[in-house]
Amino acid sequence: MSKLTLNSYPHMLGFEQLERLLERSAKSGNEGYPPYNIEQTSDHSYRITLAVAGFAEEDLVITVEDRQLVIRGRQRDDSEGRIFLHRGIAARQFQRMFVLADGVEVGEAVMENGLLHVDLTRAVPQSVVQTINIRKG
Repeated sequence: MSKLTLNSYPHMLGFEQLERLLERSAKSGNEGYPPYNIEQTSDHSYRITLAVAGFAEEDLVITVEDRQLVIRGRQRDDSEGRIFLHRGIAARQFQRMFVLADGVEVGEAVMENGLLHVDLTRAVPQSVVQTINIRKG
């Protein structure tokens, strides 16, 4: 079976970057931690919610790098001088990446009850009709 690519559709011009974004997203290495939700909050806005219990605001870094939203978490090791009889809550680091389409902007991030909410908005493209003049050659 041959691999289906956007190049298979000659009427789809200028979408080569979309194929690269899909490949990069598939290789992003996102593991199952932390769990997250993505919800559509209006016709042009979204919210990503990550379960980051145990992380403080200063343990989290949110950046946009090359049209990718990257959320990183690294907890400080505060176990010095403590004796654990059982340690089931591991202090682990994570990196979650989300590929953003052109026109999607990252809004505010809010930490609430162990959940990190990141709001996104998509600019509504204006409908433009352009008439191209034909000149004699």
